[in-house]
Amino acid sequence: MSDGCLRRAEGKPQEECGVFGIFAPGEDVARTTFFALYALQHRGQESAGIATGDGERVNLHTRMGLVAQAFDESDLARLKGFLAIGHTRYSTTGSSKLINACPVLVGSPVGDIAVAHNGNLVNSMHLREELEAEGIRCDSTTDSEILAKVIASSYGRTLPEKIARAMPRMMGAFSLTIATPTQLIGVRDPLGVRPLCIGRLEKGWAIASESCALQTIGAEFLREIEPGEIVVVDEQGVQVYQGQVSERRALCVFEYIYFARPDSVINNRLLYNARKAMGRQLAIEHPADADLVIPVPDSATVAAVGYAQESGLPYSEGLIKNRYIGRTFIQPDQRLRSTGVGLKFNPLPEVLKGKRIVVVDDSIVRGSTTKPLVRMLRQAGASEVHVGIHSPAMKFPCYLGVDTARSSELIAARMSIPEIGRHIEADSLGYLSLDGMIKAIGLPSEEFCLACFTSDYPVPVQMELDKMALEG
Repeated sequence: MSDGCLRRAEGKPQEECGVFGIFAPGEDVARTTFFALYALQHRGQESAGIATGDGERVNLHTRMGLVAQAFDESDLARLKGFLAIGHTRYSTTGSSKLINACPVLVGSPVGDIAVAHNGNLVNSMHLREELEAEGIRCDSTTDSEILAKVIASSYGRTLPEKIARAMPRMMGAFSLTIATPTQLIGVRDPLGVRPLCIGRLEKGWAIASESCALQTIGAEFLREIEPGEIVVVDEQGVQVYQGQVSERRALCVFEYIYFARPDSVINNRLLYNARKAMGRQLAIEHPADADLVIPVPDSATVAAVGYAQESGLPYSEGLIKNRYIGRTFIQPDQRLRSTGVGLKFNPLPEVLKGKRIVVVDDSIVRGSTTKPLVRMLRQAGASEVHVGIHSPAMKFPCYLGVDTARSSELIAARMSIPEIGRHIEADSLGYLSLDGMIKAIGLPSEEFCLACFTSDYPVPVQMELDKMALEG
C-alpha cells in the first residue's frame, strides 16, 4: 500500500485527511483550493482531489500522490466553477488506491453531491448493509462513500434536511465539506472529534480543517464550526443549522500533540503555544541531568524549545530530517529497509559528540522507531540519551480517524514505562502525565477524546476494528 507502509513502519500515529471548501464567484476556486490543500498536506499524503460546482453540475478530479503530483495546469483549467471542495487523504478505512480517493461524487434526489470526509465511522459495516438492503451499492471500500450515500438516500426535501436526518445514523467522527452545483456545505459531527473552521474572503467564504489553510489563501479566520452544526454557503450568503445536538465534546487531543500545524488555532488556542507549554511541563515532571535538548523533527520541535526554556538547558538541532523520504510510492529494498530510521533522519555528530542529551518526541507507538533512534544518537557520539515524550503513554487504539496500531502492537499496552525505557535503550524515559498535558493545553479535559490514553471512548467501538473490513 503506497507510502503509508513506510510511514506506519516508523511507528507514528497517522491522521486521516484534510478537507477544504470555498464559495467565491469570480475567483479561480480550483486554483485556490489547490494551494489550500498544500497547507493541509501534513494531514494526508496518499491521494488528493478537487470537486467544483459551476451552477449546473459538479466536476471532479482525483489522483494518487501528493497535491503537487495530483494536479497540473490542465487539470485545474477543467475544474470550472464558483465553488469547490478539496481533500487530501491518509487511509484509515479502505486501502490506498484511486477508487478510494476523495472527494466522493454521488447522485441524490436533490442532485449530485461531492463529499470530502475527515474522520472515521465506527458503524460503517452496519450502514453498508442498510444501503445494500435498499438496493444501493458501494463501489469503493471507504466509509466516506458509505457516509455520502447515507446522506443522499436519507429523507429530506433539501440537502441540509438530508444531512440532519443522516447525522444520528453516522456514529464516529466526520468533519465534511460538501459541494453541489450551487452550494458549499460544512458539517461537523456532534462530538467535534476532528477540527473544522470557517473564514471570510473579500468576495466569498472558505471552510477548512485548520485555520492555517485559511491564512494561506488570504482568508480571515472567523470561528470554528461547532459540533453538530451544518453551515450552508450559497448566493444568499451563509445559513447555519443545528443538525444534531452536541451532548458531549470529544476533540481528538492528538490535534494538539501532533496532527495540526503549530500555526493553527483550535478552540481559541494557538497550537504553537500549547506544544511549547507541553514541553515546559515535561521538563518540570521529568528533569534530566544533561547538556543539551534536541527534538525529533518536526512534530516535537516546539515542545523541545519549551523543555529547553524551562530546564535552562541549551537547545539545538541534533537530527536532520529528510522530509521527502516518506512521500514516495517506491518502497526501499531490503538493504535500505534494514537501515531503518536512517532513511528518515541524519544525526549531527559534531553537535552530539560527548554530550548528555535530552531528545524530545511527541509519542511512542510501537517503539520500532525510538530504539534505533536512540542507537543512532549514541553512534553519533552522545554519551547519554534521555527520552522525553510530550504526551502520555498510548495504551489503546484509535477508531475515530487515526491510524495507530492494534492494542497488541502498542508498546505501552504490553510494557511498563521502565520496561519501555530499557527496551529502547534510553538512560531515562519520561512521559508527560495526563494532568500535565491538560494543564499545558489550558482547556478542560471534558473537551477532548482521551481514549488512546484512558480507553474512555466517546462512542461504542468494535475492539480491533480492521481498517480493511470493507475490502471483502
